[in-house]
Amino acid sequence: MCLAIPMQIETIDGFTARCQAKGVWRDVSLFMMQDEPPAIGDFVMVHVGYAIQKIAESDARTTWELLDQILEESGA
Repeated sequence: MCLAIPMQIETIDGFTARCQAKGVWRDVSLFMMQDEPPAIGDFVMVHVGYAIQKIAESDARTTWELLDQILEESGA
């Protein structure tokens, strides 16, 4: 199973974006999004360090809520 996490872009330097999700920051490659480059403030789905698609802010927040619920119910 693959898992992508929604993150918000805070800065962009070439093909690298500094993104954050719920207080966690990561450097993310934008290489796979060359046809539709994201901008600062956009939300993207991140899989193994690569942004793979843009998503709406509401979808990102819903995903975070669902992931929190899964973690809570699993006792993690």
